[in-house]
Amino acid sequence: MAVVKKFTFNAIAENTYIVFDETKQCVIIDPGCSNEAERNILQSFIEQESLNPVMLLNTHCHVDHIPGNAFVAEKYNTPIYIHELELPIMNEAPLYGRMFGINCPPPPKPTAYLTAGENVQFGNTTFKILFTPGHSPGSVSFYSEKDAFVIAGDVLFLGSIGRYDLPGANGETLFNSIDTQLMTLPDNTKVYCGHGSDTSIGHERKTNPFLNKAFRSEL
Repeated sequence: MAVVKKFTFNAIAENTYIVFDETKQCVIIDPGCSNEAERNILQSFIEQESLNPVMLLNTHCHVDHIPGNAFVAEKYNTPIYIHELELPIMNEAPLYGRMFGINCPPPPKPTAYLTAGENVQFGNTTFKILFTPGHSPGSVSFYSEKDAFVIAGDVLFLGSIGRYDLPGANGETLFNSIDTQLMTLPDNTKVYCGHGSDTSIGHERKTNPFLNKAFRSEL
């Protein structure tokens, strides 16, 4: 059974995730740790649980989601996986970091690119890669059917959705991603968001005002 541990880092309160199972292999998703104190928190948890980081995954490459990429890659010698469409976003992140007051060292080049519909496997855990652009051009979500959760980056939030007024974002694309990739998942699927609290597909289906057709008609 996969265990999901959440950390909230940096000035934009981004959620970083470590996912591990009984094998003690783990993946680090969207390491937002931007200073020594935050990096120590991440490292201490890994040591406390005797985990073996085997890869770094990015849902997308906005500056608040990747300031820890260089640290994780160097400390644990992990391969880095992103969607190819996120490469320009990744390359521009240090510049945006200076604008938003986030220390984002130049991130290492990705080891390989994520492909929609394929699987990511570590230990006894499997993620299906869902292509969920709109907030960012190459955003992906990681779905564990076995353990009934999805790590969705900044696509869907508790009572809200990702911004689509950023460079490379598109509202119509975002809503299509939510409709075709996330709202097709079972209601009991837990959603781990890129910011804020966890939620579930069923809860958002019933209560999220941004998924209301009347709201979309005003776009």
